[in-house]
Amino acid sequence: MKCSFLLLVSFIFSTKIFSQDAPDSLTIEQAIATALQNNYDIQISRNDSLIAAINYSYRNAGFLPGVNASSTMLFNNNSQSQTLATGPKRTGSGIRTNNTNAALNLNWVVFDGFRVFAIRDRLGEQLAFGSLTIKNQLVNTISDVIKTYYDIVHQKQQLRNIEEQMSLSADRLKLAQYKFDIGVGIKPDLLQAQVDFNQQKAAQLNQLTVIEQHKQDLNRLMNITNGATYKVNDSIPLQSGLALGDLLNNINESSPELLLAKKNIDIAGINVRVAKADRFPTIALISAYNFSKSNNNTVINPYQPLSTLNHGFNYGISASIPIFNQFQVRQEVKQAELAVRFQQLNYQNQQSVTNTNIINTYKTYTTQKQVMTLGDSSIALAKENLNIARERYRVGVSTFIELRQAEQSLADAENTLITARYNLKIAETELLRLKGDLIKQAQ
Repeated sequence: MKCSFLLLVSFIFSTKIFSQDAPDSLTIEQAIATALQNNYDIQISRNDSLIAAINYSYRNAGFLPGVNASSTMLFNNNSQSQTLATGPKRTGSGIRTNNTNAALNLNWVVFDGFRVFAIRDRLGEQLAFGSLTIKNQLVNTISDVIKTYYDIVHQKQQLRNIEEQMSLSADRLKLAQYKFDIGVGIKPDLLQAQVDFNQQKAAQLNQLTVIEQHKQDLNRLMNITNGATYKVNDSIPLQSGLALGDLLNNINESSPELLLAKKNIDIAGINVRVAKADRFPTIALISAYNFSKSNNNTVINPYQPLSTLNHGFNYGISASIPIFNQFQVRQEVKQAELAVRFQQLNYQNQQSVTNTNIINTYKTYTTQKQVMTLGDSSIALAKENLNIARERYRVGVSTFIELRQAEQSLADAENTLITARYNLKIAETELLRLKGDLIKQAQ
């Protein structure tokens, strides 16, 4: 884990962070580095981990004694009246008394049923849990950035496809206008060509809006101003060599979600030890230094002292032995043991969910690779068909509808290929996220 974090830190500082003021294009590496530096979810996870780190740094404090000091100064102004059996009644007023008390107490628990050892171990596990939480959040953030970034690329490719269709529609409109002007065309063909061109223009405007909306999503992940302007890449790189066996191999030791679930079992097991500690006696060494002084300005009884001073040390040992506490300890131990069982079931469920997600996502991954192969062939066929249909329409052999269908077939083939390439990238990213290898791939 430490090695992965060192590699990640190296990646962050070796990658140029995206500057909002620079009009340069934004690479996927810059987007990831900026998100890892600024993302709110990562900062929140780091804060939680820092709390665990602070607690862990004082893990041995429970072995140390507790020392407390106390002090009291009390001033009295009283009236007194005493009637003695051997004498007359004595009275007095304005009798002022000053009392000063101070104490220094030490309490050192030397045995508490090994509770302090269990708590120290729990702090260590909570620190490890915090580190795993950060790693899991890093992986999820990288995944979100990759998916959002390449969704923008995907939408740009769709925009390019729409603009290509606009160009075809414009050519078809010119051809329909020419044929209508020379008297070999009909006006419905001309009107339909104009409608198709207008629809493509509207689709272009809508697609530009979609791209800007997706950029806002990426800005949120990178935690930069919404007014930042940049360009993304035009292509989507793919990794086609993923194998299902490699993804499932050693998944229990690499998946961040499974590692977190396993760590919850360890923490729950330590809580059982903490609960069982209440069955044992608590033995402590105690010591104190006490100081007490009392001053009277006057007394009405001649045998009453004007000043009293007491000070000195005391020390000893104390023991608290649980005998019967309404089965409270038994109840807490059973609850802690049930928590362990719950975390074990949660881990088994997470294993099933992770394995199922990997298998299902891998099916999508392989399917989209096949769709891409068919898409390349379909585009080539659709282009050839369009060229034939255009020429046939030009010489009056085919109809306007056939030409329009040929153009739509090309648009559908290109859209299928663009979507398949994006879906393949999403499946690839999700597989690496589930496996826990996304940080390595990001570097």
